[in-house]
Amino acid sequence: MNPAADAAASRMPSQLRLALVAGLVFFFLVGVSSLEAGIKIMGADTQERLFSSVSNPFVALLIGILGTVLVQSSSASTSVIVGLVASGALGVDAAVPMVMGANIGTTVTNTLVSLGHVRRSSEFRRAFAAATVHDFFNILAVLVLLPLEIAFGLIQKIAEAGSELLVGSAGSEWNSPVKVWVKRPVGWLESFWSGVGAANNLLGTLMLLTGLVVILVTLVFITRNMRLLVARKVERSINLLLGRGGGAVALLAGAVITVAVQSSSITTSILIPLAAAGVLSLRNLYPVTLGANVGTTITALLAALAASVPEALTVGLAHTTFNVLGIALLYVLPFARDVPVRLAEGLADIAVERRYLAIGYVGGAFILVPLVGIALLS
Repeated sequence: MNPAADAAASRMPSQLRLALVAGLVFFFLVGVSSLEAGIKIMGADTQERLFSSVSNPFVALLIGILGTVLVQSSSASTSVIVGLVASGALGVDAAVPMVMGANIGTTVTNTLVSLGHVRRSSEFRRAFAAATVHDFFNILAVLVLLPLEIAFGLIQKIAEAGSELLVGSAGSEWNSPVKVWVKRPVGWLESFWSGVGAANNLLGTLMLLTGLVVILVTLVFITRNMRLLVARKVERSINLLLGRGGGAVALLAGAVITVAVQSSSITTSILIPLAAAGVLSLRNLYPVTLGANVGTTITALLAALAASVPEALTVGLAHTTFNVLGIALLYVLPFARDVPVRLAEGLADIAVERRYLAIGYVGGAFILVPLVGIALLS
């Protein structure tokens, strides 16, 4: 959207914009349900061929990273994962590593934003460190929690306990009112594609693709409208954060802002220019990014409302659990708190001296390594 269009859009009354967002959320849920329906129509044989390699947790992790980098949104990728689990195509045990990968993949956006300061050494050092502290936290969280998940199913067990308490045990169905609301539009979509001659696998593929497109488009417009709706409030929240320092206040601010704008990438990317200018220190912005990690999990939880199986909610709760446990282990514990900060500062120092390595880091960590890993392990 160009600046003139942005300015025109910002003049829309708040009540109308809220109504628009509510409508977009409804269509987002229709998209999740359409994706689920498409996978079910394609049948068990097709599902097995498509997702057999995801049984390897390391492949699942890498797919989560690469998929999120490609769509530039962990909200979109985790929503798709929820839909796949709801359809029965993907197990919760495979979905949890994919969600971990999505957490890593979403950090590419603010790292790319930091490259905009590459020509000014002091600004670039601060901006690159501010961006990569998010990378290192998520990478370290995966290094600690993925082995525990593989060995003991820690995150899955916690999430399953939560979903069982809320909606019932796995293998059953729960009467989600949202599922009832979206059932008719999904039926219309299926009738439309059937009416043009699609059947069996083709029908399932078209339903799946329609769901994916609807999810991606609605999330883009939800994020854009929420940003316009709360832009001034976000600015005031950042100023409040700067006035009160870091810690719990910063964590809470990061979570609340991210829930409001429906994008952790927006929250963290707002911080990069502030860090580059020296307005916000790395140690003060660090907890804001952690709060953003927690805030972004609201989308997967919302997507689970469009499903009727507890496993879908389990995935949403697993996303939240992973981030909360990561904060508990890597931020609350004093001896671990500075590790991501020091790693980010060290990498920033190297990047300033050899700037081509900064670009190589982005391409290698977020694209090349996942691609090679998937090719070798699948």
